[in-house]
Amino acid sequence: QVQLVESGGGLVQAGGSLRLSCAASGRIFAVNGMGWYRQAPGKQRELVATITGASSTNYADSVKGRFTISRDNAKNTVYLQMNSLKPEDTAVYYCNADLQTTAGYFETYWGLGTQVTVSS
Repeated sequence: QVQLVESGGGLVQAGGSLRLSCAASGRIFAVNGMGWYRQAPGKQRELVATITGASSTNYADSVKGRFTISRDNAKNTVYLQMNSLKPEDTAVYYCNADLQTTAGYFETYWGLGTQVTVSS
């Protein structure tokens, strides 16, 4: 079994900052790409940022220059530092991970999500 657990969401005023964390645990042999996605009410889930095993990063245009994704490979954890938050950043944020289990399977796992609310 593999679990991804997000933390760090909450309510913040526009212009503020939050740092999300997502830790992967369980029968993990290796973690490859990790990422953050978000889903606002009535909208489809969208990519926010991804980071490869070699720490190459990719960002949605809407968050470039404001959000930073990073990872700690020793802890199988991915972070999302969110600065200059805007009301349109309000959403449930989900992390995912492409990993190899100890059984040898390559699979993608998702966390349950953490709510981020930005007030104007």
